[in-house]
Amino acid sequence: MATLKQIKGTAIQFLDADPVQYVGSWSSGGNLNTARRGLGGAGSSNTAILVYGGDAPPFSAANEQYDGTSWTEKGDLNTARMFLGGGGVTTAAIAYGGRKAHPSDPGTESTDTEIWNGSGWTEVNNLNTARQLMGSAGTSTANLSFGGADTGTLAITESWDGTNWTEVNDLNTARYNMAGFGTSTAAIAAGGYTNTANTESWNGTSWTEVNDLNTARYALRGSGITTSGIVYGGDNGSSDQAATEQWNGTSWTEVNDLSSARESGGYGRQSSNSEAIFVGGYTGSYVATTEEWAFPPPTATIVQEGDMWFNSSSSTLKGYGTAAGIPATTWSSGGSLNTGRRGGGGAGVSNTAALVWGGENIPPPTAQFTNTESYNGTAWTELNDLNTRNADQSFSGTQTAAIGGGGNNPTVNALSESWNGSTWTEVSDLNAARYNGGSIGFTASAHNFVGGLAAPVDQNNEFWDGTSWTEQNNLNTGRFNMFGFGNPASGFVGGGLEPALSGKVESWDGTSWTETTDLNTARVACRGTGNTSSGIVFGGGTPSATGKTEFWNGSSWTEINDMSSGRATIMPNRSGGAVSAIAAGGPSASTLTEEWTSDNTLSTVTTS
Repeated sequence: MATLKQIKGTAIQFLDADPVQYVGSWSSGGNLNTARRGLGGAGSSNTAILVYGGDAPPFSAANEQYDGTSWTEKGDLNTARMFLGGGGVTTAAIAYGGRKAHPSDPGTESTDTEIWNGSGWTEVNNLNTARQLMGSAGTSTANLSFGGADTGTLAITESWDGTNWTEVNDLNTARYNMAGFGTSTAAIAAGGYTNTANTESWNGTSWTEVNDLNTARYALRGSGITTSGIVYGGDNGSSDQAATEQWNGTSWTEVNDLSSARESGGYGRQSSNSEAIFVGGYTGSYVATTEEWAFPPPTATIVQEGDMWFNSSSSTLKGYGTAAGIPATTWSSGGSLNTGRRGGGGAGVSNTAALVWGGENIPPPTAQFTNTESYNGTAWTELNDLNTRNADQSFSGTQTAAIGGGGNNPTVNALSESWNGSTWTEVSDLNAARYNGGSIGFTASAHNFVGGLAAPVDQNNEFWDGTSWTEQNNLNTGRFNMFGFGNPASGFVGGGLEPALSGKVESWDGTSWTETTDLNTARVACRGTGNTSSGIVFGGGTPSATGKTEFWNGSSWTEINDMSSGRATIMPNRSGGAVSAIAAGGPSASTLTEEWTSDNTLSTVTTS
C-alpha cells in the first residue's frame, strides 16, 4: 500500500474543505412580501436591490428593497402599473412607462416617469411615447428605453438625460417583452415577442444585429454590460423557461438554469454577469420567489482540472478532472435534423452550440446538400445555405465562425467557404483538391486539412490561417475518411482507410507527424472531438456500422459507452472534448442526433 509521501510528481495541497468550481449558479433568497409579475427593477448587487410596481393583481404601486436576506416595503410609486421600465440603484432609481390602472379603462399604456431618491418617488418629465413591456438599460440620470407595445409592436428608442426623454434611432426589429441590460450608450436587447432569439447591440448612436440567443423566448430578463451579461427565464411560446445564457461580448453560452422556470419577474441592474437576481414572476400563478445568481467569492479556493489535494477533515486524497477517471456518461437522444444526411461539416464548442452544413444523401438517389443548421441543445434551426453544394469537406470552428475546405459535389474539389454566423462566403481554394480527410482545429482562422482522397489516397497536410492554405509536412501514412481532433499546434488523426481498414493514430506537434497509440477498434468514417489530453472518437464502420466510443486520456484509448445507433460519416462539433460532443446524421438520410455530456468530476484517489 502506498503512503501519501510516496506519491511523487504531483503537487498536493492540504485543505480542510474541498475547493469549488468557478461557475455561476442560482440559489434561493428571501420571498417578496407581495407576489407579482411585471416589476421594474434597480440595483448594484445581490444585497442591494429595489423592485417596484407589477401586477399582483390588481396593478401594484408596491416598492420593496432587498438586503440579501429579506425584502422590506418602502414608499410606493405615485402611479400603480405593471410591465414598466427602470434602472438605477437603491438610492437613485427611475421608473417609466408601463400599463396602468384607469378609472374608465382596465388598463392603458403610460408615459409617466418617476425618480426615487432613497425615500420617495417624484414625478418628472414623461416619455414621448406611451408604452409597456419595453427594454431598459442605464441609471436614473442616463437611461435608455427601447421597443415595447401600445396598440402594436414598437421599435422606438428613447434616451433619458436626467431631465428629458429624446427619441433616437430605432431598433432594427420591433418587439416587446425582451431582456435589456447595459448603459444608455452601450446596451443589449435580446429576445422578445414573438418568441425571437434576435439580439441587438447599441453603441450610443444606433443598433446593430449581433449573434442570436440559443433559446428563442420572450418575457425574459437580463443583467450586465455589453461585454459581460446574462439573460434568464422567459416563455418560448409553449412553456416557461429556466434557461440562463451568458454573453461574452460576441456570443451566447448556456450556463446553469434557474431552479424554477418562470417569466415576467423583476430584476436588478448589476454591472456584469457575476451577480444577478430574478424575483417574482408568473408560472400560471403569481409567485414571490427570489433567486440569486453568483460566482464563488474571492476567498473561495477554486479547483482546476488536474488538481490533487488531501482533505484533512475527511482524511481523503482527492483529484479533479476528466483525466482523473474514465467518463461514465452515456449517449442520449437529441433533436432531429431538419434535413437527413451524412458527411456534412461540423463545428461548435458543445452539444448546445453546434453547427452542421452540406453533406449528402446515400444510398441513391445521390445528392449533395447546401443546407446549414444550428443546434441549441434542443432543436435544429435552418440557416443560410452554402454557396455550392458539397460533402465530405474538412471542417472547423464555432456556431458563429466556421470554415469548410475541399469536398465532393460530386466532383472532387478544392472549394473553401467561410461562415460568419449568418452567411457563407467563398474564400481561397485548397492547393490540392480532395475530400474525406481529417480535420484539426477549433476555430475558423486556424485549421488543418489532413490526408483525404483524390487519386490516389492522399498524405497532404494543409493549414488554413484565415486567409489562405499553406502546405505543411505530410502524414506518415496516407489515408482517408478518418477522425481528427485537437488544434494546429497539437492534434491527432486516426482510423480510416489506407486503403485497408486502419486503427493507426498519428499525433501532430505543429511541425511533424509521429505514430502513437492505435485505436482499440480499427474503423473508417469515425469522428472525434477534443484535445491531446482529453478526447473521444465515436461511430464509424468496421466495416459494419459501429457505435463504439473510445476515450483518450493523453496516453491511451479506453472503450466506453457505445452510441445507441451505430453510424458512420456523422457530423460532430469540434472542441467539446470528452466533456461535450454531438453526433448528427448518418447514412440512409438519417436525422438522428445523439449528445454526449461528461463533466469534470471530483474523485477520491486510492492507491495500492
